[in-house]
Amino acid sequence: MLIVRVHDLVPKVVWKHRYRQINEFEQMLSENGVTILKFFLHISKEEQKKRFEARIQDSSRNWKLSLPDFEERKHWDNYTEAYEEALARCSTEAAPWYVIPANRKWFRNYLVADLVVRALDNMRLKYPPPTVDISQVVLE
Repeated sequence: MLIVRVHDLVPKVVWKHRYRQINEFEQMLSENGVTILKFFLHISKEEQKKRFEARIQDSSRNWKLSLPDFEERKHWDNYTEAYEEALARCSTEAAPWYVIPANRKWFRNYLVADLVVRALDNMRLKYPPPTVDISQVVLE
């Protein structure tokens, strides 16, 4: 939805409906017992620049670069506006967005891991019951 909005690939009337469609789909998943975790890993424009520069300088990390990355960076403000609207319109009780500060990878990882562990705890997962009576099993 973001690229089509930023680059005006489809009319606004098309991508505007997608917010509702996303919310309805996620609500249906939630009603059917699916836990939804959505993370927006936010880095600053300055941090992105630092990471790009490090990848340019280190030949073993050049593979992480592509020309479209540099072209899309020119649209930072438009992407920011698009992300902000998507996050605001598609963060619901059934499927909230978690905006994670990601300039520092260790902190990003900590926050994401903490949210995943909390979600798993809330699911109250249990092992399935055994399919055999273990007391009757004899190994020879």
